[in-house]
Amino acid sequence: MDWVNVVPVGLLFILILLLILKRQHIWKRHARENFPPGPRPLPIIGNLHIMDLKRPYLTMLELSKRYGPVFSIQMGLRKMVVLSGYDTVKEALVNQADAFAGRPKIPVVEETGKGKGVIFSDGENWKVMRRFTLTTLRDFGMGKKAIEDRVVEEYGCLADTIEAQKGKPLEMTLMMNAAVANVIVSILLGKRYDYEDPTFKRLLSMVNENIRVFGTPSVSMYNTFPVLGFLLKNHKIYIHNVKEINAFIKVTFIEHLKALDRNDQRSFIDTFLVRQQEENGKDNGYFHNENLTEVVRNLFVAGMETTSTTLRWGLLLMMKYPEIQKKVQEEIEQVIGSNPPRIEHRTQMPYTDAVVHEIQRFASILPLNLPHETTADVTLKGYFIPKGTYIVPLLASVLRDKSQWEKPDIFYPEHFLDSEGKFVKKDAFMPFSAGRRTCAGETLAKMELFLFFTSLLQRFTFHPPPGVSISDLDLSPSVGITVPPVTHEVCAVPRS
Repeated sequence: MDWVNVVPVGLLFILILLLILKRQHIWKRHARENFPPGPRPLPIIGNLHIMDLKRPYLTMLELSKRYGPVFSIQMGLRKMVVLSGYDTVKEALVNQADAFAGRPKIPVVEETGKGKGVIFSDGENWKVMRRFTLTTLRDFGMGKKAIEDRVVEEYGCLADTIEAQKGKPLEMTLMMNAAVANVIVSILLGKRYDYEDPTFKRLLSMVNENIRVFGTPSVSMYNTFPVLGFLLKNHKIYIHNVKEINAFIKVTFIEHLKALDRNDQRSFIDTFLVRQQEENGKDNGYFHNENLTEVVRNLFVAGMETTSTTLRWGLLLMMKYPEIQKKVQEEIEQVIGSNPPRIEHRTQMPYTDAVVHEIQRFASILPLNLPHETTADVTLKGYFIPKGTYIVPLLASVLRDKSQWEKPDIFYPEHFLDSEGKFVKKDAFMPFSAGRRTCAGETLAKMELFLFFTSLLQRFTFHPPPGVSISDLDLSPSVGITVPPVTHEVCAVPRS
């Protein structure tokens, strides 16, 4: 007998058995402490056998009907608590904000980000980086006229690119990504890129691929069982792309360092580098190159992907509902005419504003939210949730909560209008999440969505390609960490 092979296998078996026994002990303790209910897990795999790994939020929505607004599931050996419905998510993220403000460690993210940056970092690093990020974005005009001017300029470039197609069918993913990315790039790097720039196109395609790959079953399996990484490939694509994007960012900030003038800070990177020099020599400083690289990548990806995806949903929905598209265009003509749309027009355009909000609600592009983690033992809706528990605040359940929305499963702009046609804010409108971890770029995203959408409908009418009827247009979501529409072509016909 080959003892060399038998002993490691035996040790592995014993380790797995000990892990299972330890977890069972924890689960029994959870049960005693009134841990949220959920489907019975199987050994090792937990509830993986019942999950739709491509669209896990669909399984969670179904489970919430059976187990209520606070329930538990198990992915492999990891227990998670899912929060469903507006009242529950608000109670956790807003009313008990501090207790739910943590971020769990996710293997593929840990491997690339090492807990740095702003989106997936935690503790003091997160607090320092978030505070710096919000302040610097505001200093560079987020929510102000300076950024509005950049969006208007960028829209002109996008419209010219669309118009050059002369109404022929086009697939708009990379084009839309490029236009939206240039707005955040102008803040981060102090410049914009031509849409055909090969470096820019490469960056956009890698980000696009990573958003898709992150939501695949393969990466879910890797995050559940990292030891199986050698059998899975998608996480390797993700990691390779992150390394290439990071290499680009490092070259960029080295170039900025050469021309750095603390009295003339041209970009987010400049401001970080000036702060880095000020903090130089301090123990436990946070303004190091790893944080700079990660924060810039976080903002580049987040600043492009969510807005671009929402706009693509918007154009698909306008093709699907031409009567809504027509009403938006009539309001544009009445209020703006042929002038460039400005953010000040939004309050005068309640129907268009309602349509933009309804696109975000209906598309629900981040259905699982980003995961949270409890920073302390906490009680929610009568259930005990211990410190360090992985939390899924199910945004899809908030944006389609039957108690909050008249027609939750239908695209219905009247959700945001009163009987007189005036715009109405809704508390359950949470596409940017809520509480401590709400999206840092929310102000910028809202401005971009209104200006890009209004500008596009001012200049073009969007139709399905020849041979495709309105009934053929598919509103099923695709797969990714954000949920884009399925790939489709549009015909953008210039308006006279």
